[in-house]
Amino acid sequence: MSRFSRGFGLVELLIALALSLVVVLGVVQVFIAAKNTYISQNAAAAMQEDARFVLSKMIQEIRMVGMFGCLGSITDASKARDFNASHLKPISWDNAGRKLTLVTADIGSNGGTPAWTVVSDCRTSATAYSDSQAPATGQLAFPIRRLIYSLKNGELKMGVGRDKPLEQVLVDNVSAFDVSFGLASSASDLAVSSYSSNPSDPARIRSVRLSLTLTDPNNRVGDQTFNVVAALRNRLP
Repeated sequence: MSRFSRGFGLVELLIALALSLVVVLGVVQVFIAAKNTYISQNAAAAMQEDARFVLSKMIQEIRMVGMFGCLGSITDASKARDFNASHLKPISWDNAGRKLTLVTADIGSNGGTPAWTVVSDCRTSATAYSDSQAPATGQLAFPIRRLIYSLKNGELKMGVGRDKPLEQVLVDNVSAFDVSFGLASSASDLAVSSYSSNPSDPARIRSVRLSLTLTDPNNRVGDQTFNVVAALRNRLP
């Protein structure tokens, strides 16, 4: 071969191909890593949005627990005489059944038929009736709802009504749902001194702590636990 010949030999070509392959593999790895990060971040954001929606709704309802109108003493005129028990214990947690029960004032006027309605003149008398009840002249009506949040088969459900209401799914892929109550030392104290899942005296409850753990069914991100504390605005009887 002439010493003046120009071009690439087989060895140089193989080296160039090997280097190109290394560069392409590096770019592919960066792309795959970026894609996996994007997917995991989207999955985590979706879980956070689900948790935010559920917990914000529950907090709104918890803050209305114990609001039964403008008088503390209420006559139970409901059909089954079942209002008084809910009045005395408007919030409870079934640890074995993973079920939270709330009895709250209805928020707005689009909540459907209430479980009870408290009719009061806000001076001398207050009476609880089943379902809806129109107030007379000089009276006010306070719709009262009974809400049940329960964890069943990985789904957090909510039911509205007395007895065993029909439940609707709020969020799925739930691996854990826990509730504990912030308790004062006595019924007259304001500060929370301890937490318990089953308080013996509802009058000592000052706050409610919710814990919700969500799982990604596609394992794109690890389990995420969300905690929030809601203070009761109304002193329980």
